[in-house]
Amino acid sequence: MDVPCGDCVGCCTSSLFIHIRPEESQTLSVIPARLLVRAPARPRGHRLLGFAEDGSCPMFTARACSIYAQRPRTCRDYDCRMFAAAGIDAGDGKDVINERVAAWVFAYESEEARRAHDAIRAAAAFIRERRDSFPGGAAPAAPADIAVLALKVYPVFLEPRAATAADIAVAIVEASKAF
Repeated sequence: MDVPCGDCVGCCTSSLFIHIRPEESQTLSVIPARLLVRAPARPRGHRLLGFAEDGSCPMFTARACSIYAQRPRTCRDYDCRMFAAAGIDAGDGKDVINERVAAWVFAYESEEARRAHDAIRAAAAFIRERRDSFPGGAAPAAPADIAVLALKVYPVFLEPRAATAADIAVAIVEASKAF
């Protein structure tokens, strides 16, 4: 997927922790070890790259990524349109990303595409508003995690159904496992 970032560097300057997987040897070879910490709740070998006091990635210098060719998979995969698709913002302190999110306008090639987008927004709203319905209250709370989960499980919301919130939460959990 080609993400149309243009000159936007919101994700590089918005106090984001960058997950780096152990198999990303080229990335790990260009990031100083002192900038990496063990990723909590991840298997051994997973690392996080933090951010500077001003919220910028330490590999972001002179308004550009100094390791672009070897950037982490997290950076390659990041797409702020996920927030716009889910109908949510990126959270507090993410002003540049939120400006970009607010500017996205979606066009639909079909009614089916419009219904899918509506289902993504409904999934995100349910996840945010009905955390208590999930087994053990284990629904994501971070905007990025909510948006990603909504994108994964939106088919649950394509067809209207008479179900309890708990039943819908279980369907979301099952759909996320199948993804």
